[in-house]
Amino acid sequence: MNIRAIVTVIGLVQGVAFRHHTVQHACRLGVAGWVRNLPNGDVQGCFEGDEARVQALIEWCHRGPSRARVERVIVEREPYRGEFNGFDVRY
Repeated sequence: MNIRAIVTVIGLVQGVAFRHHTVQHACRLGVAGWVRNLPNGDVQGCFEGDEARVQALIEWCHRGPSRARVERVIVEREPYRGEFNGFDVRY
């Protein structure tokens, strides 16, 4: 089953290549969507794809890259839309 999740990662997550590593993991997993920095210092992403693969990317977000210090991850489920062909960084 395909799902869509809006994920907000809170903590020391900007300036540590979080977006870059998220793109790499999403592409390896076959998850579509995007990731971006928010003005308040959080990182937000929209992940679409197979439920198990999206869940694996969400689990990775709880750790992030080695220099990140994740404090909390908020996950909001939305209806699957299938609107993405790949995964990229939004600015």
